[in-house]
Amino acid sequence: MISTFALVAGSAATALGADRARRRLILSKAKHPSLAGHVRWGKRIAALIPGNCYDAAEAFRIDGARAEIESARRAGFERLAAYYAQTFPVSRALTAETRSGLSDLQFTGRYRVPFQFADMVSTTLAAGAFWEKSEGPRLTDPDGNGFWDLTGSYGVNVLGNEAYKDLMREGAATGEALGAVLGGLHPIVADNVKRLKAISGLDEVSFHMSGTEAVMQAVRLARYHTGKRHLVRFCGAYHGWWGDVQPGIGNPVPADGTYTLADMSERSLRVLRTRKNIACVLVNPLQALHPNRGAPGDSALVAGRDLAAADRATYAEWLKRLAAVCRERGIVLILDDVFTGFRLAPGGAAEYYGVTPDIVTYGKTLGGGFPVGVVCGKAALMRRFREDRPVDICFARGTFNSHPYVMGAMNAFLRRLEEPATRALYEGQDTRWTARAASLNARLGERDLPLRVTNLASIWTIHYTAPSRYNWMLQYYLRAEGLALSWVGTGRLIFSLDYDDAAFADVADRFVAAALRMRADGWWWFPKGATGKKIGRQLLKEAIRGRLGR
Repeated sequence: MISTFALVAGSAATALGADRARRRLILSKAKHPSLAGHVRWGKRIAALIPGNCYDAAEAFRIDGARAEIESARRAGFERLAAYYAQTFPVSRALTAETRSGLSDLQFTGRYRVPFQFADMVSTTLAAGAFWEKSEGPRLTDPDGNGFWDLTGSYGVNVLGNEAYKDLMREGAATGEALGAVLGGLHPIVADNVKRLKAISGLDEVSFHMSGTEAVMQAVRLARYHTGKRHLVRFCGAYHGWWGDVQPGIGNPVPADGTYTLADMSERSLRVLRTRKNIACVLVNPLQALHPNRGAPGDSALVAGRDLAAADRATYAEWLKRLAAVCRERGIVLILDDVFTGFRLAPGGAAEYYGVTPDIVTYGKTLGGGFPVGVVCGKAALMRRFREDRPVDICFARGTFNSHPYVMGAMNAFLRRLEEPATRALYEGQDTRWTARAASLNARLGERDLPLRVTNLASIWTIHYTAPSRYNWMLQYYLRAEGLALSWVGTGRLIFSLDYDDAAFADVADRFVAAALRMRADGWWWFPKGATGKKIGRQLLKEAIRGRLGR
């Protein structure tokens, strides 16, 4: 006869199993349905995609273009290649010479375009990876060519190139007497701590060498103090290149302690309310520009790219609700303001969206032009040791943390933030930059060009209304018109706040001219009935044939 104890134990086990299954189902539903939301599947599928490149016979007509369209594309490509060879000889030669010994150049050069076209353009349309000087928002390459700077130095350049030259000089002058004496602190650090506490509204600060390091330490502290292992990130968000925050493609090992959930989703809030193993939630405020999608880049632009405009009010409301759930459940809310910090507002994204995190990470521009990462947090979360358990510590140090020159430049930047001239750059910036985007979109619409821009203040993305296999070509026409982009191409345009109306007007003129030339060369032709989904199916068929060796 089965004992009463066995029956009770069996019932308890069944109930526990049912509860686990229920929570697992809630988690599964909260993940974004795309491969970006299911990172293990994304990684598996990425491993199956063969590395095929189109040859010269098919590269210009892979979409079934008619003979005259193919001929126009080929002629346009050859004209562009000849222009690049004539205009950028020194830059191209220096890049080619350096590439074999610099793995970074090999990577960025290969992944400017969809990999199927890499052989076609990686050397033919190479413009060079070097700059010699900047003057305001203008850059000059080794050949003496001038460009408008739309790279934003990957987010560093908020105030303008000339401002950072000044800040770096001030930083070097501040630290010169001490030099590279590390281990102790330059006295300027005390003032930086006071200013950062005031800006963040948080209790304590720690300094690091990069934004990636800062996020890494923030997550470690959250795990240390909560005793929980898992972190939540939202689909598409970038938080640096270390493994736990970059699950899936790009990470050679599985991130088993990471949940990738759908952004701005009630189901994700339900996961936070029901699971007991979550230490922290990471938020990248840039996702307001493209929720649940990875940072856009031309290397993945196989068809169109359709992005809605950023909705500040809606995203702010989402962050407030997310913060409330985190407080309710004892989950640490980390605002990753490394990229957007001090671009959206003098007080960062927390001020811009009106939300108070438990920890905030800064980087990029805060170093005044030098490398830096900063963690600001509540005192209870920032402590790295336990007085009652002295061996149980959360170790984090770095040789160059709080480098005197970096701390000096940081102080110069923080003081510059308080100056009336700097504050004036922020006044009305949402209205100003949105109006500029609208004016450019109006010009594109008047000329029936199949592209538009969306923006989050001075951070812009280009999206395409044509289902073309060649939208990524626009970056090369923009370069020929004197517009400098980062290596992700038209996926991200970053303006410094010192762009005045005249400078922007010239950028807009060049942008429209580039688009008109690209259309004249046939790149935006597409067959009747073409859609992004049909292009995706075509690519899938190509991948299957390549995998089968056919």
